[in-house]
Amino acid sequence: MTLIQTSDDSFAMRLLLIEDDRDAADYLRKAFREAGHVVDHAGDGEEGLALALDGHYDVLVVDRMLPRRDGLSVVSELRQRGEATPVLILSALGQVDDRVVGLRAGGDDYLPKPYAFTELLARVEALSRRGGVPASETVYRVGDLELDRLAHRVSRAGKDVPLQPREFRLLEYLMRHAGQVVTRTMLLENVWDYHFDPQTNVIDVHVSRLRSKIDKGFDVPMIHTVRGAGYMVREGLR
Repeated sequence: MTLIQTSDDSFAMRLLLIEDDRDAADYLRKAFREAGHVVDHAGDGEEGLALALDGHYDVLVVDRMLPRRDGLSVVSELRQRGEATPVLILSALGQVDDRVVGLRAGGDDYLPKPYAFTELLARVEALSRRGGVPASETVYRVGDLELDRLAHRVSRAGKDVPLQPREFRLLEYLMRHAGQVVTRTMLLENVWDYHFDPQTNVIDVHVSRLRSKIDKGFDVPMIHTVRGAGYMVREGLR
């Protein structure tokens, strides 16, 4: 399989990947992110269900065979709760009957393994378009700070704020959790893909650079350090 770069930089999706195979998950997260998309990951069915219910995703990519709760059970539970986010099911079980069972459980598409990443990406993009995600769910606003993840644009008080890709991902994650403390571990796992603490000041450096771009020249800061806990995006916190 070959990593590709999407030709349309404005088409950025927010995806949830529910996959217990660590190597496969690492590969797919890297591939989707190199294609310009934002990816959260869950390693089992229970965690995946909780994230799917808590977050706003364009598409869910769900492996069928998962620990704690299998993929079809996750999809079925989501549908029973009224969650309509498009779901693509991945499975080594590729017979017609297997695909029918997956679709009847609530899946929108079913891709047998092995597969080419180019096909997986095309199917996920098609599901995202079919899902018709409202514009309000793709734009985060905190006070006069706005982040449009589809247009890959950040502005404050109506003025564009150019950000590097990593800075954009960092701000997107902070704004997605506006008003909540975001810990160092959360940032390492979801922005840097680290599942260990590299014992460096990489987060502090990037937050400092981001703060200089977002808050410089404004009386009301948006990015705050919560001592001993992490960081928070919130208007007017002192």
